[in-house]
Amino acid sequence: MRFTSEQRFDDGVLERGFTLGEVPGILWTPEPAPAPAPLVLLGHPGGLAGMYPRLLDRARHAAAEGFAAATIELPGSGDRPRSAAAEEARADLRRAVRAGEPVPDEVVDRLVLPLVDEAVPEWRAALDALLPLPGIGGPVGFSGGVISIGVRLAVVEPRISAALLFAGSYVPRAIVEEARRVTIPLLVLLQWDDEGNDRQMALNLFDAFGSAEKTLHANTGGHTGVPRFEGDDGNRFFVRHLR
Repeated sequence: MRFTSEQRFDDGVLERGFTLGEVPGILWTPEPAPAPAPLVLLGHPGGLAGMYPRLLDRARHAAAEGFAAATIELPGSGDRPRSAAAEEARADLRRAVRAGEPVPDEVVDRLVLPLVDEAVPEWRAALDALLPLPGIGGPVGFSGGVISIGVRLAVVEPRISAALLFAGSYVPRAIVEEARRVTIPLLVLLQWDDEGNDRQMALNLFDAFGSAEKTLHANTGGHTGVPRFEGDDGNRFFVRHLR
């Protein structure tokens, strides 16, 4: 890991850009931290530059509760090399959605499964680099999407103790089967009127989760209309499970 930039905000939050190999990321830490801070990984659909305002807001909100937060760029997003196969699958998905047709399972598989297979080891490598840093002590939570990445991490990464997952992306059937092996506490946010995604698919995924504690918050509104109070509920969720 190599830190590439640093700035401090007026609420005391320290932001540091970093690279992990060829993968860019951002770390936010509350300053001063009264004790080693739990870490929340901020998932997103890709494109750190475009997502930055929302990620910063989420990170500062988490820091107000004493959590560190970190994110990394997804494969094929931002300045990272594009995948021709992923671009083709994405175009096929958009054609089906525009035509009002069901999105074929094979299109979802071609788009999502290679992304999960590549991104999850990168998230785990980021944890390897972040947890030894001064001021960060774990435990770890995952917050956001892509939900299939969150599911896989919840299955394979024992350092993640709880997850707040954002429904609203197409989920391969193989990931739904993996969800049955998830046992950590979950809070799932679903935008009921998300025009670009399959509500029933999100409900089926929630039903499949094997966690003894799982909660679904469904709100009216489109993909980016998550009510701000859900951020407060998310903090309370992580306070319960990361402290």
